[in-house]
Amino acid sequence: MDLDALRHANLKLLDDAVEDWSIIVRNLNTLAEDAEKGLHQAANKAKWSGKNAGVSKEFIGKTAGEIKDAHTQAKSIHGVLKDTAGELKSYQTQLKDAIDRGLKKNLTVMDTGDGGFTVTMNVHPDRAAEGYTPPSHTQSDVNALRDEIQGILGKATESDDSASKVLKALADQTNYGFGDASYQDRDAAAEALKTADELAALAKKDPEKLSTAEFDRLNAGLKKYSADPLFAERFATTLGPRKTLDFWTGITDPHTGWDLRHDRREQFDDLQKNLSLTLASATQSDSAAMTSWKGNMVALVDQPVGRGGGFPLGGQVMSNLMRWGDYDDRFLNSYGDKLMATEKKFTGNGQHGAWQRLGPDAILNHTGTDSGWDPMTGYLKALANNPDAATSFFNDTFLTKDEDHDFTEKKDDKEVKRSLTNFDYLFEERHWPTDFDSEHEESIAGRNNLAMALEAATTGHPAGEQPTLDTPHHNAEQTKLMERLVSSIGEDPDERLLKHRHMLDSVGQITSEYLPDINRSISGADRDDPESTSWERTQKMYPMYGEEAVLDPRDVTKLLFTVGQSPDGYAAVETGQKAYMSQLMEHHLNPGLPADQVVDDDTEGVVRQIANKSGEVSGILALGRQEELAAAGKERDEDYKDSMDLVKSSISGGLGTAVGVGTSFVATPWVGALAGGATSTVTGTVLESVFQDFKSTELEDSEDARGERWQQGSETNGNRSGQAARLAAEEYGMVDPADAEAWARAGGEQGFLNAQAIVDGRTPGSRTTS
Repeated sequence: MDLDALRHANLKLLDDAVEDWSIIVRNLNTLAEDAEKGLHQAANKAKWSGKNAGVSKEFIGKTAGEIKDAHTQAKSIHGVLKDTAGELKSYQTQLKDAIDRGLKKNLTVMDTGDGGFTVTMNVHPDRAAEGYTPPSHTQSDVNALRDEIQGILGKATESDDSASKVLKALADQTNYGFGDASYQDRDAAAEALKTADELAALAKKDPEKLSTAEFDRLNAGLKKYSADPLFAERFATTLGPRKTLDFWTGITDPHTGWDLRHDRREQFDDLQKNLSLTLASATQSDSAAMTSWKGNMVALVDQPVGRGGGFPLGGQVMSNLMRWGDYDDRFLNSYGDKLMATEKKFTGNGQHGAWQRLGPDAILNHTGTDSGWDPMTGYLKALANNPDAATSFFNDTFLTKDEDHDFTEKKDDKEVKRSLTNFDYLFEERHWPTDFDSEHEESIAGRNNLAMALEAATTGHPAGEQPTLDTPHHNAEQTKLMERLVSSIGEDPDERLLKHRHMLDSVGQITSEYLPDINRSISGADRDDPESTSWERTQKMYPMYGEEAVLDPRDVTKLLFTVGQSPDGYAAVETGQKAYMSQLMEHHLNPGLPADQVVDDDTEGVVRQIANKSGEVSGILALGRQEELAAAGKERDEDYKDSMDLVKSSISGGLGTAVGVGTSFVATPWVGALAGGATSTVTGTVLESVFQDFKSTELEDSEDARGERWQQGSETNGNRSGQAARLAAEEYGMVDPADAEAWARAGGEQGFLNAQAIVDGRTPGSRTTS
């Protein structure tokens, strides 16, 4: 900063800006609170239907989020301006005081106009003509004043430059809308940028020359700042995409960095995670530098980055740095397009395998689940964390009918070429390479990550989480994928799921979130007959918000029967169905239900059907459970008990966050329960009974014992249906509770018993038929 720029600066303008921003912050805070309460929370409580279900609710949620981000960004800007204004005023005062003190010693400070300044001694003209020479101590005063002023100007320049960099970085985070980078003061943001530069310099070093102390500093710094938007963007763009790949390739190269590998190999997994989280944060930035980074990283997917100029390719390396964090949707989809194009190239359009790791090849993944040599494994884990990108990816085309391949289907009794989506290829056709985990067991990571990515793609929330009030209703792209998933499982459940049982927990969670669609599919209504009233009745019986997945009932039976063979899958769907059944009872036994939502005047028929179809779902699941236990030759079903206990322990507060069911159907009592953080009386009581009913039992392998267990299951299911109907009737007083309980108990028992005939007709050869 120049001398005169600081000395004559009108800092009142900066004070005015600080005050203006403080007003903006206060106003935005009020607006954000109003948007959260008046828009967001109100939208979550409202009943949406038609196009509003898929658009308005989500739009309102995003709008409220944008207002919150605007407040966050305004607070950060205000903090930066406030700090900078305070410092510049202090430095201006220090400068003027120093100049005034100099004048008292006959010293003048002048701006030279080229960015510099001079300190000269004031000498009377007569004495100057006499050749007067000032005493030596005066020259030391000149030097001292010069150094003091230079120090003040240096600190003012640093303050001004720091503010400029931080403000620019904040503004560059998004092209549209507002960023969510939050900083209490300028120094915190400036320190993040400074640390990013320092750590990027360490990552650029030859890994063989990286000391253990530098490794530790880099690892700790990435862990500390991985979620910091400004740090992440600066680190990634300063390091650059190629250097990012070179860094991880060098770290994991078994032929280099012996000392580091010997001393820090156990920390490689932490570094991998911290680097992944940092890069994920960075991709959320829309800065010009980060936009270029993302494009260049995609271009490197099929390029060699290994020491010998061959493998690994950029995609093999980068996919292992994607396993944690929320990567930008557009980047993930662009990356996926290039990755699948590379897959086609190396597999002959999917006709043979690729990515088989050989002994000397590097271990690119240090989590212990797999070697990381197959780039799909890491990429699918990234999709599991990003629902929107996952939905788009799986619905994209992998091969068209016109390309060179041998994948066919039957049409008009002829074998013809078929087109494949990415889902079709990965779930049905891909030759997955053999890989091993750190225990030298065959790895299950590839297909497990595929199942998790499908969970995110079909449900709209990250895999491993539960739906919340903010989870959007299912959209057309999600239900399209769900329809294809259920159809594919129905075609060959053994090959596509039961050979890979580790996928069943995710498929069970998916199933639990499509129970409204499933109950509609098994209702027996003819949706294609324009003269039939059964479909209109079914739609009212099972109200739905968002798009419906139209499922074949035969495929649904096979899905439920297959999921029932997984303890986790069984627990997710069984508890979800009981919760859904209870919500339906509350919904339809409420006399305040709007007339256009009332099924008909036959309340008994409504109660019986709800209980009956719920019993069919539970019965088919129970048969799947029986199939699994018989196949495994187990004497107790302890694993199923453990899974049910796990679901029970996860219920704390809002029921919907623990039970699946999803957001396709949300009855009013459930919304109230979620919003208030408490479980509704009917659903909560029924589920508590379900957990008490479920006990680990001895599994005697005899026809009499199996028959007795089956009858007990029917009675228990009927009891829970009756309990839900009775509690709902007591709550609303629409019908006599005893009548409601009797109708529901009979319907539930019959539905459970019907399951045997349904499964026998649709899953021939199962052990449940004996």
